[in-house]
Amino acid sequence: MKTTLPKTSEIPQNAKWFVIDANGKTPGKVATEAARRLTGKHRADFTPHLDLGDGVIIVNAKKIRFTGKKLTDKLYRTHSGYRGHLKEVSAKEMLEKKPTKILELAIGGMLPKNRLRNGRMQRLKIFTGDQHPHEAQQPIELKI
Repeated sequence: MKTTLPKTSEIPQNAKWFVIDANGKTPGKVATEAARRLTGKHRADFTPHLDLGDGVIIVNAKKIRFTGKKLTDKLYRTHSGYRGHLKEVSAKEMLEKKPTKILELAIGGMLPKNRLRNGRMQRLKIFTGDQHPHEAQQPIELKI
């Protein structure tokens, strides 16, 4: 049996779109499934150096659930590069101010750090409510 690698000219240009409902789910469960779909690892013709992934729409990002004391103890840190400019925001504050950023950081951290990453992140759409404007893509609902 021979292993075949698809060429860039053989890549199908019509990516499927999937909807993930994050209501009551933990960020890690949602992020692992989204990263798997964005990279294309669910496909039989997965190739690491080609972007064969699909698009992912995540709804109800504001209703994700943290277990244990993560809501108060988990910190999201950013640093500007200047001395003393380390900013820390708890998961509770982040969930109130920017709930989409929690999933964006989790999914971005699970993707490979290469030149395909930006294109994959552009196919990720995260919404705080249960409505999204991407009905034209005919998304398939994923159960997690």
